[in-house]
Amino acid sequence: MALKDVIGHDKAINILLRTIEKGKIPSAYLFSGESGIGKKFTALNFAKALNCISEKRTNNYNLFYDACDECPSCQKIEKGVHPDFLMIESEGNQIKIEEIRAIEEKLSLKAYEGQYKIVIIDNAENMNQSAANAFLKTLEEPPENSLIILVSSMSELLPDTIRSRCCKVNFAPLSSDECLKVIKNVIGNKYNSKKIFSKTSRTKNAYSRLHEIDILEIISKLSMGKPGYAVTVNLIEERKWFIDLLEDMMNAEKDGWSSREEMERWFELLLVLLRDMALLKVKEDGNYMINIDLKEYIEKLSRTMSLKVIIEIYEQMSRLKGYLRYNLNKSLTWNFTGSLLRTRMDINNA
Repeated sequence: MALKDVIGHDKAINILLRTIEKGKIPSAYLFSGESGIGKKFTALNFAKALNCISEKRTNNYNLFYDACDECPSCQKIEKGVHPDFLMIESEGNQIKIEEIRAIEEKLSLKAYEGQYKIVIIDNAENMNQSAANAFLKTLEEPPENSLIILVSSMSELLPDTIRSRCCKVNFAPLSSDECLKVIKNVIGNKYNSKKIFSKTSRTKNAYSRLHEIDILEIISKLSMGKPGYAVTVNLIEERKWFIDLLEDMMNAEKDGWSSREEMERWFELLLVLLRDMALLKVKEDGNYMINIDLKEYIEKLSRTMSLKVIIEIYEQMSRLKGYLRYNLNKSLTWNFTGSLLRTRMDINNA
């Protein structure tokens, strides 16, 4: 694929194409935006475009400076084996100084095949303090014809000294139509509707409308503008996991979270559920719901709740989710959340 194949980020793509056209490539970029919206995909294809060696590019502006996706250089970068290209990804949620030294070594060498030596650092906010300090030196004295692209979903966690030395390109979540297009292109027939429908769930009534709505449309809504997430996670199964745990919580059973990451994701899905409950109170047709196929289930769930109460619970759960970064006790958080929800929400009605 090439920059022309990136869906939903026209402004960012035009900025990158113009820099190639003018031949004024900065030494460092910061691609900032939520996870799963195509930042790394764009960075990879930008690297391909910069080092593309094809003579077949057309005179069309949007293609002339883009990658051909066919030449040896494009193919090698795609596979991660180009001698002038390096992809750094965090191990165990941390980028260590060893990875930064690998960057310094790569950039210290002259370009072997391409015009530029290019390094992409995914989840750049995961650099530890030692790595960030060492990386700053590389940014301050960048080697000639080199490019570093930082990809981050939480760029505010990067030191100001690093952010200030990068040209920032912002990426926003995709629209529903754009998200659906990406999911159809990438996932295709990955989701087998018969397989999904045959799976048992303790909340069978919740999925009574699943066959009436296109599966990929549901997945698109659940991804909330982040199609990359839909590619790596079965969002239908994840939602079933969320509802099953919600029932366990409402029945005062033992906590079912296995990690802080699971806790964070569960609260994200709870906030989406509360959002849909509030929307149904305002607009009964449910057209703007995320969980559109669970309309009847959510109606029953919120039958005894007023809009004011739903908003109050949403605010409480949103604050609680924010506290998870302080490593709240898993069992205490489960019990506290359950006690709050049980006083307002009647899961038995659903």
